[in-house]
Amino acid sequence: MSDATVSQKRPLPLNVLIYGFIVLWVVLAAFPFIWTVWGSFKVEPDFFSRQSWWNAIFGTNTQIQNDGSSFTGSGYYGAWVTKEFWRAVGNTAIVTVSVTVISLTLGTLGGYALARSGQRYAFWILIIALVFRAMPHITLVSGYLLPFFQLNIWGVLPTSIIVLVAINQPFTLWMLHSFFLSIPKDLDESAMVDGCSRFEAFRRVIIPVMWPGVVTTGLFSFLLAYNDFAVTSMLLSADNQTMVPKISSFLGSVQEQGNVMFAVAAVVSATVPLFILVLFFQRQIVSGLTAGAVKG
Repeated sequence: MSDATVSQKRPLPLNVLIYGFIVLWVVLAAFPFIWTVWGSFKVEPDFFSRQSWWNAIFGTNTQIQNDGSSFTGSGYYGAWVTKEFWRAVGNTAIVTVSVTVISLTLGTLGGYALARSGQRYAFWILIIALVFRAMPHITLVSGYLLPFFQLNIWGVLPTSIIVLVAINQPFTLWMLHSFFLSIPKDLDESAMVDGCSRFEAFRRVIIPVMWPGVVTTGLFSFLLAYNDFAVTSMLLSADNQTMVPKISSFLGSVQEQGNVMFAVAAVVSATVPLFILVLFFQRQIVSGLTAGAVKG
C-alpha cells in the first residue's frame, strides 16, 4: 500500500498533527545552522547585538561598515586568508582520509576473520575491543605524551593518525563483524569451489555484498576523525592543527577584534562538507543502518 493511500485513510486532524510536528521538528533542527550561516555574513556588533536582535536581521552596523551593504564576507576573509584556515582544512583532509582508509582496511580484514573463525577467542577479542572503545579517549593520549616528546614525534600528523586509528578500530571491528555475520558462509564456500582463494572470495564476492556496511562504517570513521578535538588539540602543533582545534584557537582565552566572526565563518565552512557528504551517501547510509550495522 502506497504512502499516499495510507495518508488519505488517516483522519484529517491526525494528518495535520503529523505534518505539523514534522515541520516543527525540521524548523527546530535546522534553525541553529541557518542562523549561524546568516550571522556569518554580518559584523560582530550585529550578530551579537545586545540592543536588538533585529540588528542581526537587518545588519544595521554591517551597512555602516560596508557602504550600505547588509552582508559582508569579512569573517570568511579573516578566517581563510588572515588566519590561514586553509592550512587546517588541508590537515583535516589528510587526517580524515588516512584514518578512514586505514580503519576500513584493518576493520574489514579483522571483522571478516573474527566472523568466520568460529573460535571462542573471537568473542573475547570483541569484548576486549568493546572495553577499549568505552575508555575515554584522553587516556590514550595523556599517558603517551612524554614518550611522544622524547621520540620527537609530537606535533606531526602521522602521530595523531595512528592514535585516532587505534581509538576507532574497536568500533569498526564491531560494526563490520556484525555485517559479516549477516552474510551466509555459503557465499564464501561457493566462490572457493569455483576456484577462488579465501582472499579472492573475500575481495570479489563478500565486499561487494556488504558495500553499504563498508560505506556506513567509513562514514562514521570519517566523522570521528573530522570532529575530534581531544586528541588533535593535544597531539598537534599550531602549524599542523586540524579544523576543530583551529576554530577553538580563534575564540581563545584573550578576545581579539574580529576573531569571534572568524570562528563563526570557520564553523560554517567546516559544516558544509558534512552536509554534502551525507547527502551524497544517504542511500548507502540508510541501507547500511537497516541492514544490521548497529544491531551488534
